[in-house]
Amino acid sequence: MAVTETIDSRLQLLFESGYDEVNGKTLITTKSFNNVKTDATSEQLLAIADALVPLQTLPLHMIKRNDTELITA
Repeated sequence: MAVTETIDSRLQLLFESGYDEVNGKTLITTKSFNNVKTDATSEQLLAIADALVPLQTLPLHMIKRNDTELITA
């Protein structure tokens, strides 16, 4: 039976940095915060993002959490 363990977590704030008229897509700039506690809740990460977003000059597009898990047998 496989067992997973979260070993790393990252908070990413994605901001709209412009518009590509050729491709018709929004340009995205990412700010990443590494070494987030793996047991941090979504509510805690949202509170951090809410505190950081007003300090930025670009409008927020999305908040992401990226977890890395170790899979063992």
